[in-house]
Amino acid sequence: MDLTFSPSFVLPYLPALLRGLYMTLLLSILCISIGLVFGFAVGLMRNGTNRIAYACSTIFVEFFRGTPVLIQLFWIFFCLPVLLNVEIGPFVSATIALSLYMTALASEAFRSALLSIGSEQNDAVLALGLPRRVSLLHVILPQAFLRALPNLLSNSVTLFKESALVSAVGITDLMFQGEIISSATARPIEVLTTVAAMYFAVGFPLTQIVSLVERRVLRRMAI
Repeated sequence: MDLTFSPSFVLPYLPALLRGLYMTLLLSILCISIGLVFGFAVGLMRNGTNRIAYACSTIFVEFFRGTPVLIQLFWIFFCLPVLLNVEIGPFVSATIALSLYMTALASEAFRSALLSIGSEQNDAVLALGLPRRVSLLHVILPQAFLRALPNLLSNSVTLFKESALVSAVGITDLMFQGEIISSATARPIEVLTTVAAMYFAVGFPLTQIVSLVERRVLRRMAI
């Protein structure tokens, strides 16, 4: 193994690493989108009065927040096909695992945001005679989303970083490409440093956006 550091060594492999980054971003955006939709539903269940729905949603959230994402991924990839007697490919397994994880994270953000909405909002909706569906879509959801936005963005950054785990089941993401190139060339220093830099190049601007959005949301809520 050559332990000298030569950044230019990675240049011929950049197209493969960029393809891996594309797969990472694609998977992250897909799972974040799914997680936001189901996370809002789970957040409503945790804030509702139905005890069964509350208990089921609480168990779901605590399980997926309290167990390692890698274990969840392996269980869905290896065990779920055996139990259901169906073939589940790596991409579908990774999508299911990361979407469930994002759902658990997003539900807590939405739950906190929903709790922060005053009861007078619901009283106004009832006074106007608006249907429950209309009040959720046009009154509650916009406010909850705005208040939850900083946490949701932070959770999205977390999911983007956790997506590196999908390389363990053969998804050709950025981490997978880096591992393959590193093993084939025996030059882990340059390759893995470049992989880390690419994750940082995406993750750091997102964290700055989270801070900016959080400040603006706090100012808007203070008005």
